[in-house]
Amino acid sequence: MKVLKFAAFALLFVLISDVSADGKTRKHKKYRRPRPQPTESSAEVAQNEPKLSESLPPMAAGLDMIDNRVPVTDPCLDVQCGAGMVCELDKEGEAQCVCIASCPEETESRRKVCSNLNETWPSDCAVYQQRCLCRNNDPKCKGDKYKHIHIEYYGTCREMPECKTSEMADFPRRMRDWLFNVMRDLADRRELSPHYLEMEKDAESNMTRRWTNAAIWKFCDLDGHPPDRFVSRHELFPIRAPLMALEHCISPFLNSCDTDDDHKITIKEWAKCLELDE
Repeated sequence: MKVLKFAAFALLFVLISDVSADGKTRKHKKYRRPRPQPTESSAEVAQNEPKLSESLPPMAAGLDMIDNRVPVTDPCLDVQCGAGMVCELDKEGEAQCVCIASCPEETESRRKVCSNLNETWPSDCAVYQQRCLCRNNDPKCKGDKYKHIHIEYYGTCREMPECKTSEMADFPRRMRDWLFNVMRDLADRRELSPHYLEMEKDAESNMTRRWTNAAIWKFCDLDGHPPDRFVSRHELFPIRAPLMALEHCISPFLNSCDTDDDHKITIKEWAKCLELDE
């Protein structure tokens, strides 16, 4: 009888120990969230996502070069077209300058310009476009005289006083003085290149070079589009237009510089026009 009681007590002790141990284990067990299984839609999205090699350029991805994927540089980036022209690619993909198709519509009167034909145009773009059309024998050309049209000044055309003979005779001297004064002002503001700064410094101490150096500087300054050692009527615009309102002789003076009437001025014609020794 005592043996049975002892066995029952031992069995009860073992059961209590197991329950206690199981409780401790569950108490310290960490909870882990179940990993979600990919659904059909997410699998399709992952399959449709571009691979890294597909997003890289052909050479970076280690693929052969394909014609329609080769990076192309625009040939027009290295082309400078004249006024009234734009760069376009022909059928062979070559860059070419063509007349601008249309000009922006201007509504402000201050955008209007007066041409050398004493005609008011809606904008400078319209003048350059017409000149381009005529030089390319386009049917839209209004006439041969427009092949050499250029801008005289900004604003609507107005009646200019006539340049008298006495005024014209004195104009070269006044022009020489004006050119040197402009060159001196730019030198004082350090807006000249080192080469022309030296020329201006030389002109300050050498009276024989005072006007010559200023004339050479201005000629080279005007000869910029393109720099071909000629100054075209178009390139004279920066010196003509600002002075028209103040110097009514500037236009006939500049016209007289083109002695052979080829619509461009050489350095010799420029020097002769300013009455400088060659």
